Amino acid sequence: MFRLKKDKPLYLQLVDTLELDIRNSMSPNDKLLSERELTEAYKVSRITVRQALQELEKRGLVYKKQGKGTYVSEIKEPAVDLGTVYSFTDEMQKLGKKPITKTLSFERVKATEQIARELQIDFGADVFEIERLRLADDVPMMLERTYLPSSLFEGLSKETLSHKPLYRIIEDDYEERIRVAEEEFFASVALNHEAKLLEIKKGAPVLHLIRKTYNIKNKIVEFTFSIARADQFRYKVSHFRE
Repeated sequence: MFRLKKDKPLYLQLVDTLELDIRNSMSPNDKLLSERELTEAYKVSRITVRQALQELEKRGLVYKKQGKGTYVSEIKEPAVDLGTVYSFTDEMQKLGKKPITKTLSFERVKATEQIARELQIDFGADVFEIERLRLADDVPMMLERTYLPSSLFEGLSKETLSHKPLYRIIEDDYEERIRVAEEEFFASVALNHEAKLLEIKKGAPVLHLIRKTYNIKNKIVEFTFSIARADQFRYKVSHFRE
């Protein structure tokens, strides 16, 4: 039983207690006690427990598996700072996770009007189109579709990508020094293809991210459209006043 506070709803007090337990003594994908077990453990009503679990889910701290129970989400890990980080591989390593990238497709195609506009190249120019699935500790995290101007990356191959992270290839192999990566994102829901690859339900919440990467000559060297699992990713942006 936890200490009651008159000035705070009971279910929010239970939320505080469970959140503390999750952050301090539980790991991602650990299973929480059932509603009945939580009711007995904390001497509260089933409705209070249900409200508390719903609030934890809204905060991204837990997720539910139909018919199986409630589990701890990856969201309790430190947030990815969009102001300083643009490498999935580097970021996952910083969090102590094992990053894995699966290249689903690698093609040389003609730039559509949209891709030409995003990369600021001629319509119909050759580009590399790369679709990749990003995982951390074997958990699917993000689906990416990347476009690179082939004129800047002649000789790039699927095999090369299997041995080295893309940004290291860009900087080390092609001597394209990255100056900045601009990224914007918005909420959406997963479609069939995306849900299957990310191992989530169709219609589950996801984050869409659009990134443009510039070299020191202010030329766009990469355009990427990503879909990230909302239950696995948390972002923060730092604003500095000049």
